[in-house]
Amino acid sequence: MNYWLMKSEPDVFGIEHLKKCPAKTEPWDGVRNYQARNMMRDDMKKGDLVFFYHSNCKQPGIVGIMKVVREGYPDHTAFDAKEKYFDPKSDPDNPRWYMVDVRHVRMLKRVITLSELKTHKQLSDFPLVRRGNRLSVMPVSKKDWDFILALE
Repeated sequence: MNYWLMKSEPDVFGIEHLKKCPAKTEPWDGVRNYQARNMMRDDMKKGDLVFFYHSNCKQPGIVGIMKVVREGYPDHTAFDAKEKYFDPKSDPDNPRWYMVDVRHVRMLKRVITLSELKTHKQLSDFPLVRRGNRLSVMPVSKKDWDFILALE
């Protein structure tokens, strides 16, 4: 099993939105970064666990856990001009963008904020706390996963 962190702005699509989806499951669409796309397309596997991270808000932090329930497949929003994440260069016969389906597992007992994560030397290699890391999808080592969960 692999572990991940995926960011979303809570006013756009937060963990409360995911909880209200049918079967608490939703496609994670709209990723438009090649490195993040490659992870979703090539590395995320059914059953992998994911931290849900609220970004670009007053108190950014990890708010819950999701599970990958469908492995990478073409992101159809790239093909529809009416969609927010439309990409005119994306071709259904040779898709540029991919997504996975995720299911809500649980809320964390409390929000583990970015500022708190930065205070732990044990997390110095965790991509989220490294300077300049802006990816919306990133791997989490098992060691970091366990350490973060112990902070609950």
